[in-house]
Amino acid sequence: MAETKNGRRDEYYMRRALRLARKGEGSVSPNPMVGAVIVRADRIIGEGHHHRCGENHAEIDAIKNATETVAGAVFYITLEPCSHFGRTAPCVDALVACRPGRVVVGTTDPNPLVSGRGIGTLAQHGIETRIGVLAEDCRRLNEVFFKYIRTGLPFVTVKFAQTLDGRIATATGHSRWVSSPPSLRLAHRLRRAHDAILIGAGTALADDPELTCRLVRGRNPLRIVVDSQLRTSPEARIFEQQKDARTIVATTRRAAIERRRPFEEKGIEVLEIGEDRSGRVDLHMLLRVLGKREISSLLVEGGAAVITSFLKEKLADRLVAIIAPKITGEGLNAVGEMGIRHMDDALRLSFRRITRRGDDLVIDARINP
Repeated sequence: MAETKNGRRDEYYMRRALRLARKGEGSVSPNPMVGAVIVRADRIIGEGHHHRCGENHAEIDAIKNATETVAGAVFYITLEPCSHFGRTAPCVDALVACRPGRVVVGTTDPNPLVSGRGIGTLAQHGIETRIGVLAEDCRRLNEVFFKYIRTGLPFVTVKFAQTLDGRIATATGHSRWVSSPPSLRLAHRLRRAHDAILIGAGTALADDPELTCRLVRGRNPLRIVVDSQLRTSPEARIFEQQKDARTIVATTRRAAIERRRPFEEKGIEVLEIGEDRSGRVDLHMLLRVLGKREISSLLVEGGAAVITSFLKEKLADRLVAIIAPKITGEGLNAVGEMGIRHMDDALRLSFRRITRRGDDLVIDARINP
């Protein structure tokens, strides 16, 4: 009975740590989001989270915020304490120095430099440690970090707004606006949560978007235009505000030198990527390059050709589909030809969350391999 009570207590404080961890969304990349709560006799005496990459980790933040000595207290941490020198010193050393009575960890860190070592250090110093409290919630919180640290590739979210009959534009190409204002604010929150946002040249030419987070507070993501032949005008709005929102153009060797100069003169990086079998930017290679630049998450906003390519090549991890209560009949499909001839071969999704934004239905799903 006492064990059950302690288990519920541990889950209660771990949920608090998870809520704190989420405050770091959009700020801590390529680090994970982590929250920490320090408890003595069922009183929270300190709590913290990782605010920004390069700044104190959650455990240190909680210790600094403590209202009394933390010796003998219970630490609740969503992710295993780091045990190596990176941008900051090892958290586990500071934790050991505090002489906690017990440490409760949500999940182990997948980073080979850490995995199991932080927990091992606690055990070596005789500190009682419980691992795996709300482990699945803690892993889900950092699904971006877990994929990036294991593969070196960004976690890819594909997002689009469509009518009930699957159109992202009418037969004439008109697309403003498919979804409602509340859904548009959601789209801007998604931008803020990702390191980079990507569109194809067709979308840049047709919609001339800014791709900034105008409707929410927070940083603007890196903007990427995939343009195999540099058809996009360097005067497009996406190439403005370079101080606040940097843009790069991913192209191929087929882009003429004279087409590159106007971009380079404006300080816009022209990134040459190898070609796929169709002569377009090789998206696999582009993701590898972005990963090496510590881009751990990428939001793909369109258009239909780019969305289809990411889905067809099985490069996407998450799908956010905003479905508006509208029917247009003929128009542009959200997803194009994927070469699937049998239903058994269809791309399978796991619906994670279904919500409403204004009159729209929002489906947040994970793409199963």
